[in-house]
Amino acid sequence: MSSILIVDDQAGIRFLLNEVFQNVGLTTYTASNGFEALQIFEEKNLDCILLDVKMPGMDGIEILNTIRETNEYIPVYMMTAYGEQDLIDSANKLNVEKFFTKPFNIFEVRDSVVSLLEQKQK
Repeated sequence: MSSILIVDDQAGIRFLLNEVFQNVGLTTYTASNGFEALQIFEEKNLDCILLDVKMPGMDGIEILNTIRETNEYIPVYMMTAYGEQDLIDSANKLNVEKFFTKPFNIFEVRDSVVSLLEQKQK
């Protein structure tokens, strides 16, 4: 069974994404900030990360930088309510699978992640 870490400071988004991915059979972990996210990343064997860009404390780019120091291959998707090109450029240099702009289509997010995880299992 594949696993995903959902990182967003908005509880409603975490709850929604958690439900969606559990309904397709994924093991889900959630974090409301970068410190929680990095702790889960270190403790669990994750297959994918869905990461918000703008969060208080440690933002998504900082989290992604830390993740890439130990695992440059884990697929990471990023979510943002901001269309700031400099953030997208920074994230793309860190090998992001795809950006989803909020408000996103939940089915597009689900299908993109599930498709990637199915390809990894082959």
